[in-house]
Amino acid sequence: MTQLPILDLSAQTSPVANPSAGPCKGQYAFVSLGCPKNLVDSEKMLGTLAVDGYALVSEPEGSDFVIVNTCGFIDSSRKESLGVIEEMLELKRQGKTRGVIVAGCLPERIGADLRAMLPEIDHIVGVFGRDEIGQVADRLVGHSNDHRDVFRPAPIRALDDRARLRITPGHYAYLKISEGCNRTCTFCSIPMMRGKHVTKPIEQVLEEARELVADGVKELILVAQDTTYYGMDLYGEVRLAELLRQLEQVEGLDWIRLMYLYPINFTDELIDRIAGSERIIPYLDMPLQHINSQVLKRMQRRINQEKTYELVEKLRSRIDNLVLRTTFVVGFPGETETQFEELREFVKATRFQRMGVFPYSLEPGTPAVKLEGHLPEEVKQQRVDTLMSDQQEIAFAFGESLVGYELDVLIDEQVEENVWMGRTYADAPEIDGTVFVQGENLPTGEFVPVEILATQDYDLIGQVLEDLEV
Repeated sequence: MTQLPILDLSAQTSPVANPSAGPCKGQYAFVSLGCPKNLVDSEKMLGTLAVDGYALVSEPEGSDFVIVNTCGFIDSSRKESLGVIEEMLELKRQGKTRGVIVAGCLPERIGADLRAMLPEIDHIVGVFGRDEIGQVADRLVGHSNDHRDVFRPAPIRALDDRARLRITPGHYAYLKISEGCNRTCTFCSIPMMRGKHVTKPIEQVLEEARELVADGVKELILVAQDTTYYGMDLYGEVRLAELLRQLEQVEGLDWIRLMYLYPINFTDELIDRIAGSERIIPYLDMPLQHINSQVLKRMQRRINQEKTYELVEKLRSRIDNLVLRTTFVVGFPGETETQFEELREFVKATRFQRMGVFPYSLEPGTPAVKLEGHLPEEVKQQRVDTLMSDQQEIAFAFGESLVGYELDVLIDEQVEENVWMGRTYADAPEIDGTVFVQGENLPTGEFVPVEILATQDYDLIGQVLEDLEV
């Protein structure tokens, strides 16, 4: 079998004190695909199943059922999800598991086509049917022969993400502060799957943050489809700065990391809050997608080149030691070679410390499908490779600039004897680089002072300072 992200019991932590008071109803395996927002949904389903009396196992073979929480964002994500589902169905055909439940974004994205493509799926649960996963599991283990599809409309109030069974390491967690998106980017299918923006009330976010910190979390990673829009629908104005002000007061929290910041609604109040904070780390994930004003207009990003330059300059001038992560889409319909070269020059001039690049993916049902000037796949991939080559030089230079400095490193795990893997404030989990730290008996989930000795591609190599007490 292909290596799959089957959840392992050894990675679990949970705010659920007593998951089940009764006998075990059955054993299941879980595959979580996609983004951190989807991961939060996975953790909530795991928590629900724990309370309902189901036991998570690390191998699908021999389990009563398997749940695959899918991603449907772009074509490659859908293909990955379908491939995993097919592998789980093959186990079912071989009698190695009783059933397969498919959840998440893929069902929302392709609807009834999923059932037509893979009729052997036992039950399908849409994004907003996740809280009913226990009832769905009951039907499966109860030998109900009917195939049930659970789809619910996008909520008018944010879902409650408390009482999760967390699968991230104990010292960091993702906190979803809103659901859905009101943006109308012409290339994006997220509103089709996740609905309109719904803000999670500040009080609810704080309760969840306190629950997570009580469970050992030191780094809280705020995620949403559009983080800077937080509060607009609920309060009539953006309230991210106020949310951050109150989160800073949660005792026991060391790092607050901000992800998915749309470049609009970056108020001076928000910038000042970040700049003056000891807990909000100077790391901002801000997807820009392009720099050419004409391309941005065709993307319907509602920002132009001039405003983008101004925002980047303002952020860097007012936030000390700022690390900027961004993403770009290349090969968008109608993107000329000149416009692509303009993007290259922007990347070289701006020198983002962290950056990702994606080829435009034609998404059925999105407005961009109808635009003229769709480019060949080989042109799009060539532009991805070229821009990432430009960025590699910048990223490597940033790493080299850290050699010789002493930095606080959050230790994530031990990788071999006297070698540990951790992250600086400049590194978000899974997507950025890591620091390989030499030392003895380092405390996982704690911050240690490390001298950076060398680089290794996108990663750093360091040694714990001798005066560290462990």
